[in-house]
Amino acid sequence: MELFLSLAVSLALTLALELAFALVWRVERSDLPAVALANLLTNPVVVLCRHGAAWYFPRYLIAVTAALELWAVGTEGVIYRRRSQINRPWAFSLCANALSFLSGLMI
Repeated sequence: MELFLSLAVSLALTLALELAFALVWRVERSDLPAVALANLLTNPVVVLCRHGAAWYFPRYLIAVTAALELWAVGTEGVIYRRRSQINRPWAFSLCANALSFLSGLMI
C-alpha cells in the first residue's frame, strides 16, 4: 500500500510541476497532453525502479537514480520531439525533469 501511495503522490506532484513549467516555457496548450503522457509513461517506471534499487541494491542507489533520470529525460525528449511542437524539446525535458527531481529532494 505504501508503494502505491508513493507512486500516486510522485506522479501527481510531477504532473503539477511539469505542466506548470510547460506553461512558463510557453508550451502551447495543445501540447500539454504530450507533457502529461510523457510523464505518465516515465514517472511510474522511474519510481518503481528506484524503490527496487533502494531495496535490493542500496550501494548503487545514486548511480541507478542518475541512470533512471537520464532515461526519463531521453524518453520524454523523444516524445516531445515526435509528438509536439515544443521548442527545444531536449532542453525542455532536461529542465522539467531537473525541476521535478530537485523538488522531490526538498520534500
